Amino acid sequence: MFTYDAKEKLFQDKVILVTGAGAGIGKAAALNLAKLGATIVLLGRTTQKLSDVYDAIEAAGGPQAAIIPMNLESAGPKDFQDLADAIENEFGKLDGILHNASILGSLTPLANFDPQKWLNVMQVNVNSAFLMTQHLLPSLKKADNASILFTSSSVGRKGRAYWGAYSVSKFATEGLMQVLADELDENTNVRANCINPGATRTSMRANAYPGENPNTLATPDDIMPAYLYLLGDDSIGVNGKTFDAQKPNDQQPE
Repeated sequence: MFTYDAKEKLFQDKVILVTGAGAGIGKAAALNLAKLGATIVLLGRTTQKLSDVYDAIEAAGGPQAAIIPMNLESAGPKDFQDLADAIENEFGKLDGILHNASILGSLTPLANFDPQKWLNVMQVNVNSAFLMTQHLLPSLKKADNASILFTSSSVGRKGRAYWGAYSVSKFATEGLMQVLADELDENTNVRANCINPGATRTSMRANAYPGENPNTLATPDDIMPAYLYLLGDDSIGVNGKTFDAQKPNDQQPE
């Protein structure tokens, strides 16, 4: 999977929603998926960043993308219903979701953790993924084969001091994926899995490790093979699993 070579036009005629698509891993995923034929629904907080990705897809000759600005921190059920309606009206189906958007919060002892920051992290990292998935399941079930890919973390498998709400939110993400995958039994056309990107050259990583040399880390493009595999049809039948996007000996401690 780490050296997966996606065949040309693997995502031809597929519609994929990418959250946090304006920068980092989300941007890389959107560009790589579009290069392989996918129509990308770009969702993020900053319209200008989404527009830049839209323009890059267009310049590379990819299918025309769609832009949906949304602040996941304040979004509620109606916002996700509106999102579902827009996708249904425009495309009639959805072939995949990459739940990439997350916020770090504070690296702070739990005893001192700001309650509002805690709620904000849970809202973006867990609640929005649940609500979005719930509202988009009808469109996903209309696809021939659909993939839901959640973003996890090593601190969502073993708790680590000071990682606070982020760590707990990633444990919750793993649980959300597992419950959903178990409900999507073997006869369904929708599968759900988690991916841990590992230590990657992103702004979130820089905020968590400000003294780290980013040139020692994998770039978002470096880790795309695992994403393309799990979102594409070559992973049909893979359900309820958690994967690392990097080989263990390639990952820096997170």
